[in-house]
Amino acid sequence: MTQDTTVPKLVTVIITTSPTPSAPSTELVSAVLESFEEHCHALTLCNVIVVFDTFDQILPTARLKKGQVTPQQAADFDEYKKNVKELILTKYHQVGAEFAQRRATAEYGSPKPQNTVEYTISQTGDKKVTFLEPSRRLGFGLAVRSALRVTQTPFVWVQQHDWALVADVPVAPLVQIMKAYDSHHETPIKYICLAAIRMLSHAISEQHPVLRELSTSFTQKYEDPSHPGIKIPLTPIYFWHDKPHLASTAHYLERVFPSRLAMLRGDFIEDKIGQRARAQMKEGLVSELSFYLGQTTGVTAMRRLLLMISSGRNGLLGFTTLMTGNSYV
Repeated sequence: MTQDTTVPKLVTVIITTSPTPSAPSTELVSAVLESFEEHCHALTLCNVIVVFDTFDQILPTARLKKGQVTPQQAADFDEYKKNVKELILTKYHQVGAEFAQRRATAEYGSPKPQNTVEYTISQTGDKKVTFLEPSRRLGFGLAVRSALRVTQTPFVWVQQHDWALVADVPVAPLVQIMKAYDSHHETPIKYICLAAIRMLSHAISEQHPVLRELSTSFTQKYEDPSHPGIKIPLTPIYFWHDKPHLASTAHYLERVFPSRLAMLRGDFIEDKIGQRARAQMKEGLVSELSFYLGQTTGVTAMRRLLLMISSGRNGLLGFTTLMTGNSYV
């Protein structure tokens, strides 16, 4: 199988984090990094960009997805950022590294002066570690876009702070498959997602005949061209999920964020682009937005859990592979 050293040249890891009930503890991010080490070591060798999204309001009751935190959560956030930075610098062997800082602007919506968010970019000299800190809440969509704009690799692994891997992920062959199929006339693979349990049956769903036909047409085992014999089963997916995924950097910027109107402050990508992609694919426009995920084999005993959300929810995930020994078939 492809060696770890090929992946860091091609992939940047983007970790998004924000106020969380466990702060100032780093337990969420720690669990993610430990899962990389155990199940996808190559990701620990990649450059990493951490976006510290902030909050909008301090209220008696927290609604974190709305940017609303309690007074205690607000007080804990600065210490949380400090702790996460120390964790990242330790894990990526950058303790004591000097940082260069610069300012940037995240624009959104109509071109009005108030529709911007200033943020600070802090980066080590070798660009191994980058921290992004906005002055106001960005939301997941603008947080990812801000990180993409400083990414220098052709692919990104986008990682929310509360999803950890619990099974091996073959990222090296996946990257090679994406390279090989980047401009394929029928199946351009730009995005591979580790999807949730509710997506396991989407390939055989009777609800939308067009989507089922697409699944039948394009589901197959894709071969890593650099290592003949290594094949990964993939099937079309009809939604752009925010869960951990591997994606083309250029495709992300061109198709998900084509203009400042594409994403507003506070938006989640799956709530905007995901719905649009699903509507287009129901009409058979597979060439417009082609997303893939690891396909389950259909054999219950062979299904493998790849992700677990750290808030306590867990279940079978869509990126599952049929294993024979240590090779993917």
